[in-house]
Amino acid sequence: MHGPVLPGWLLVALCAATGSYCLLRLRSGSPPARTAAGGEAVMGFGMAAMAVPAAFLSPPPWMLTGYAVVFGGAALRALWLARGGAHHLHHAVGSLAMVYMALAMTPGAGGGAHEGHAAGGVPLLTGALLLYFAGYVLSTGVRLLPAAGAGGPVAAVSWSARPELALACRLSMGIAMLAMLVTV
Repeated sequence: MHGPVLPGWLLVALCAATGSYCLLRLRSGSPPARTAAGGEAVMGFGMAAMAVPAAFLSPPPWMLTGYAVVFGGAALRALWLARGGAHHLHHAVGSLAMVYMALAMTPGAGGGAHEGHAAGGVPLLTGALLLYFAGYVLSTGVRLLPAAGAGGPVAAVSWSARPELALACRLSMGIAMLAMLVTV
């Protein structure tokens, strides 16, 4: 990832922690929830790998191609699973955004920090993805706000099965995606 080293490492830590929590979510919940958690774990760890600062480790072109292949496969799987729920469409958009970023990082393929930008400075696809993920982050953040008058005792639920933690993970991955897209 292009950009400052410290934010890159913070993104690595955030995405790896999110991927780890998603792995824990695989142990509980319904089969559709476990399927979503598995996709989110792959996304979290993939984002962590791609967020490693280029100043520390510049990935070889074959690794960037590998990212594109893995996330392309994840996008196809998410599109297949979208028949059962709209949440998988978000997984498809996220996976395709990762393919886009991997291809943009590839040397000689229009990649790099400032190559191939439109006259306004930001490619159309990057701008569209930034708008999508900004909207996703805002809508997810609103769903995390406590409901008015919702008080009372909280049932004892395993921390790996708490829906608000799953939303917080999705929110953190959306924020990380925004940060990564800004560096494309």
